[in-house]
Amino acid sequence: MFRVLAIGLALTGLISPATAQRIDSTNVLRSIESPVLTIDTERLFGQSAFGKRVAEEVERQGAALTAENRQIEADLEAEERELTELRATMTPEEFRGLANTFDDKVQRTREVQATKGRALTQKLDQERDVFLAAAAPVLDALMRDAGAVVILELRSVFASAPAIEITDDAIALLDETLGSGAE
Repeated sequence: MFRVLAIGLALTGLISPATAQRIDSTNVLRSIESPVLTIDTERLFGQSAFGKRVAEEVERQGAALTAENRQIEADLEAEERELTELRATMTPEEFRGLANTFDDKVQRTREVQATKGRALTQKLDQERDVFLAAAAPVLDALMRDAGAVVILELRSVFASAPAIEITDDAIALLDETLGSGAE
């Protein structure tokens, strides 16, 4: 079963053929037999090598965006001070024109920077979707090995036996098969 899964992941490019040959579920999985399993998908993504890589990339890009925003803010504040100083040397109409141009610039800048922030959030969501799509065959294999018919989100379950929670097993197998997902 895991050999077929590994070959499928290798063919889709999610793991290397060499990694596919190394997959052995007995080295990763504890023995679970249950028709129902639970998993914490947030922890699955966040603690996997793939999720950690994505989080580091988004954090790094977010820090760069924050630094860029601070620089833009400082530049705009300086420009606003210059404009305020020029006010005394201009007619009200001249000043109003410059002030309106400045306000438009500020609004455009805010829109551009907000778009960049939304793009980072979108990237995180897209990477999570890629991860979950790549994780599906691994989770399916875990489910079949346990004789399960369903895997439920742990946070949606009111109470369950800890023995049916497979997040750690899934993380270990995903780290072995997918790694960080970086190519």
